[in-house]
Amino acid sequence: METKIREETFVNQNERKIFTADPSALGLFGLAMITFVASTQKLGWTTGTSFIIPWAIFLGACAQIYACVNDAKKGNVFGATAFGAYSFFWLAVAMSWMITNGVFGEAMAKSADPKQLGFAFLGYLIFSVFMTIGSLETNKVLMIIFILIDFLFLGLSMSIIWGIEIGHEIAAWSEFFIALVGFYGSGANVLNHTFGREFLPVGKPLGIFKK
Repeated sequence: METKIREETFVNQNERKIFTADPSALGLFGLAMITFVASTQKLGWTTGTSFIIPWAIFLGACAQIYACVNDAKKGNVFGATAFGAYSFFWLAVAMSWMITNGVFGEAMAKSADPKQLGFAFLGYLIFSVFMTIGSLETNKVLMIIFILIDFLFLGLSMSIIWGIEIGHEIAAWSEFFIALVGFYGSGANVLNHTFGREFLPVGKPLGIFKK
């Protein structure tokens, strides 16, 4: 009898499933916070990057890395790729700002070529374009965020590589609106899951590629 109870207990323990909560709300909040803070510098509302760096590392990078890992556990290739790629983007940008601020020495700061950063932005533009195509089959909030990200990287590339002044304005306002839509998306994710219904609408996928 005791052996049978032990066997049943073992089976019940094996049947338990560990559920991973949707990490999108935290990931979107991290994206919203860093783009909100960083956009103020591009728009001329604030100056310097010293106080943007911590937000880039902890919110732009760490929060999205957390979302990436947990989306990967859930088998969400799109979410894991997006959060992972943009988290490492913000780590790289934070280090770039640290270089220009002289954290790694004056010689390294003087030898920095901004156009190399511009080509990195161009590479992320290419990445963001095909991620935008994928976002069409998620929801409209994510779709809008990715379209704005495309304009952000387009503007940054135009400004840094080719010196086109309007590119800076495009990048600045795109980043600011990414923050606003990101805050909405994060709030919608939390409240919709908490209330078990659509409290804040995020819009249905377009249904172009997936029927």
